[in-house]
Order: sequence, then structure tokens, then C-alpha cells
Amino acid sequence: MPGPAKKAATLKSISGTTQRCRTAPPPAVELPVVTEVPKAPDWLPNAHAVKEWNRLAKILTANGLLTEGGLSALGMLCALHGKIVQLYAAGEAPTASMASTLQSMINDFGLTPVAQGKVKM
Repeated sequence: MPGPAKKAATLKSISGTTQRCRTAPPPAVELPVVTEVPKAPDWLPNAHAVKEWNRLAKILTANGLLTEGGLSALGMLCALHGKIVQLYAAGEAPTASMASTLQSMINDFGLTPVAQGKVKM
């Protein structure tokens, strides 16, 4: 024998009985995928940043992971990478915040072994 009829989602929302664990997540936004390796932006601060852009843009584009929405984030990642390389070359170390931000951005693009399992191709 079937149980009681299910309450509509709108009624659950109105009555305040909606539970996150029982609702489907909203669909992800579909951004246009970049199909050709884009040229490095002219605002990158140094040659290390441009070299990193060329390296990562090629990898991400080949795997269908670079979208139009991710271009500026990739630029920021490369700019930060370039700044950190400059600091190391000068015998200095980056701040913990810089290193942490770079690691976080690298993970966002799925560029570490652990992060690769979390990124949908």
C-alpha cells in the first residue's frame, strides 16, 4: 500500500519544511568552452606569468576545462605564479597568503592529483 501523497516543493517552501538533503541541487551553469589556446593577456606582470599562461592554457584547452568564464581566473593564477617565482629568484619567500591562494587556484582548475578527481570533464 503506497504512503501519503508527496507534498509539492512549493508547499514545502511555504510551510518551511523544505530540507536541503532531500532537494536536488540546481543545475550547474554551462559556460562556453574555449576550443583554441588563447593568447596570454597583455596585463600579465612578467615573463614567468606569460610562460605559465602558455603552459596551462594549452593543458586546460586540450582537456576541455577552460571556459570563457575562467579566463580571468587563469590570468590571476598565472600573475600570482609569476610574482612568486620573482620572489624566489630574489632570494625571498612568498607570504603564506600568496602560497595558499595559489594552491587554492591550482586546485580550482583541477591541476593537482587530488583535485583531478573532483573536476568534471
